[in-house]
Amino acid sequence: MADEKTGRTGTPVLSVRDLQVAYGHALALQGVSFDLQSGILGIVGRNGMGKTTLCNTLMGLVSHKSGSARFKGREMLGLRPNRVVGLGVGYVPQGRRVWPSLSVDEHLRLAARSGRRGAWTVDRVYETFPRLTERRRNGGAQLSGGEQQMLAIGRALLANPDLLIMDEPTEGLAPVIVQQLAGLLKDLGEGGEISVLLIEQNLGVALDVSERIAIMMNGQIVRDMSAAELAADKALQQQLLGVGRQEDSLDPLESDDPGVDTGEGAADEPMVFRVRRETSESDEGPAPAYVASGAPTRWSSGDPAPGGWRPSSRGSGERPADATAITPTGTTWDSDRPADIPQVSVADMVAHVAYVAGTFDTKGQELRFIENRLKRMGLRTRTVDLSTSGRPSSADVGPTEVARYHPGGAQAVFTSDRGSAVSAMAEAFERYLPTRRDVGGIISAGGSGGTALVTPAMQRLPIGIPKMMVSTVASGDVQRYVGASDISMMYSVTDVQGINRISEQVLANAAHALGGMISHIGRQQNTARKAAIGLTMFGVTTPCVQAVARDLADDYDCLTFHATGTGGQSMEKLADSGMLSGVIDVSTTEVADLIGGGVFSAGEDRLGAFIRQSIPYVGSCGALDMVNFHAMDTVPARFRGRNLYRHNPQVTLMRTTPEENTAIGRWIGERLNQFRGPVRFFIPEGGVSLLDAPGKQFWDPAADQALFQAVEQAFRPTGNKRLIKLPHNINDPEFSRALVEAFREIMSEQQTGGRRYAAV
Repeated sequence: MADEKTGRTGTPVLSVRDLQVAYGHALALQGVSFDLQSGILGIVGRNGMGKTTLCNTLMGLVSHKSGSARFKGREMLGLRPNRVVGLGVGYVPQGRRVWPSLSVDEHLRLAARSGRRGAWTVDRVYETFPRLTERRRNGGAQLSGGEQQMLAIGRALLANPDLLIMDEPTEGLAPVIVQQLAGLLKDLGEGGEISVLLIEQNLGVALDVSERIAIMMNGQIVRDMSAAELAADKALQQQLLGVGRQEDSLDPLESDDPGVDTGEGAADEPMVFRVRRETSESDEGPAPAYVASGAPTRWSSGDPAPGGWRPSSRGSGERPADATAITPTGTTWDSDRPADIPQVSVADMVAHVAYVAGTFDTKGQELRFIENRLKRMGLRTRTVDLSTSGRPSSADVGPTEVARYHPGGAQAVFTSDRGSAVSAMAEAFERYLPTRRDVGGIISAGGSGGTALVTPAMQRLPIGIPKMMVSTVASGDVQRYVGASDISMMYSVTDVQGINRISEQVLANAAHALGGMISHIGRQQNTARKAAIGLTMFGVTTPCVQAVARDLADDYDCLTFHATGTGGQSMEKLADSGMLSGVIDVSTTEVADLIGGGVFSAGEDRLGAFIRQSIPYVGSCGALDMVNFHAMDTVPARFRGRNLYRHNPQVTLMRTTPEENTAIGRWIGERLNQFRGPVRFFIPEGGVSLLDAPGKQFWDPAADQALFQAVEQAFRPTGNKRLIKLPHNINDPEFSRALVEAFREIMSEQQTGGRRYAAV
């Protein structure tokens, strides 16, 4: 029977009928039906519409309530994931999901061994993705986002599937990688050997590679049409996908749209009021608060609880007569105003502005709501529009102003390609935000794209400046968004799309949280006003670090960081932020994981803060005798014959070899040469950890000697930088005392400006 839409005959590769999936009482998929005859079918929609739930249900990762899904005529719902793959279905999940401890080659060999035999082999994957050939011995955690996506696709192709399900494959990728990925998808579709179900938020990519597009809204397929038809219908894109919307810029009372009811009957409808700039000279009266929609959502039932916000007058320059504000002495003014609107003393906010950033062309209503709540607390606000649509903006800082901060200028941001434009705007904002001296805090709201757009700039701000991100992806793995910074992420529950009973509460809570944090900037009790210093510790260097901290506790606020990758990153983030007066970097073990392929690497920028900042530095070789992996069964096969030690059920240590130690020592020595501040680097000739001692599991004098010699050969001593050898184990009391004495010496010289350096 011929398919009316495609003209093709035969059984569809995938046929879904009336599929329903629920989380508790909330329906995530509500009767989804579609056919994929062959080629590429793109499914697009806003965040939270059920697209990932659809993928996970088809793959057997989520249970369904009712309906069917047939792969080449065979029912696939209810099967285990491995059985689904065995049928001939490959899956590229959102977020890549690569194993951090397995090398690229191990990923591919494992997939090839367990997959079906066919045209796709490991060699063909390497031929398709030459970059993976270069990185074949690197672990999954050492790959860039683009490389991880290549690996995830290659892994899925090695199952030689007839159907490939791809969930947000371009998320977070650089434009050049997106172009390469789009080319691969076209080749797959045109070759006819594999059909593709493409879940994609980048509408440009979906339209470019897909033959047909299905649009998903609220767990339903609302339209199924050719890609060419959707590409030509901009109005439909705006209506169903919110592309280029700027509904927030319209004043309902001034609209010519006949659909806007300005009469009394509009009281029960959601209304959006324009929030005038605080500096506006227009005397048009106060900006009213937002009124929540009374319409039930799929997350709720029945009538909403009473007590939604109503328009409230607010004078310009005087405290509202109905306000409950906190006075400097802690007393309050009682009133009948809503108790959920805390008031912050404006006197405390003079130098602290709350930045509200995001894409005002698509999230304007939600961002203005946040701004309104902050203003009602007495905070100064500044709105920053990061839209790339080219529409006029009513924000305090428009997209063009931000775009000028891109290295290539504004023209590098406003391109015809949405993906490259968004990536370029993220880079521009990352450069713009740190130049603002009045940032008291920043808040944003959005989906995965909006989160990836704003959080890189948040990470650039110093630790301690409040950062709040309301996001649809906050309930998953947020490491890529938070990094080593102190970003607070709040899950939006519903999509960031309109003001309803759920978003109203979530966005208000986020605004009030930011306001509370801003109002307490500088009020923290700094213990005895002592200078803060950073120390790095690992389990096998604990005695040394504890002794150092104990000896310095009277004079310094000792901040100890666990050297597990993020620990080193966090310490150096504080150093870059100017919050550390000095560092005693006892445990540089993260470098061993970087060189040896372990799971606790802090990345290539380890020690980079001390190249950028003139911070007194005392360091050593703590725990450089080991590379870290998770549980014993996660250790890569190529290392199974090495000297392994089960540190605990979840952590396995591998003794470094002389060759690895040579590379580690050279890397550290070359970095030390670039430091700007005073340096004392200590070599513990009696062993670098509790395990590296006579009679212990990792005692290997030859390997240690290779490490020490490499550091010494690479290091260039000066009057300000010294290499010191001691005949002690790193955990001996004599060694920790030497670290303390050296640190006190360079701190004293730093304060007095003297130079009392002995010969090396």
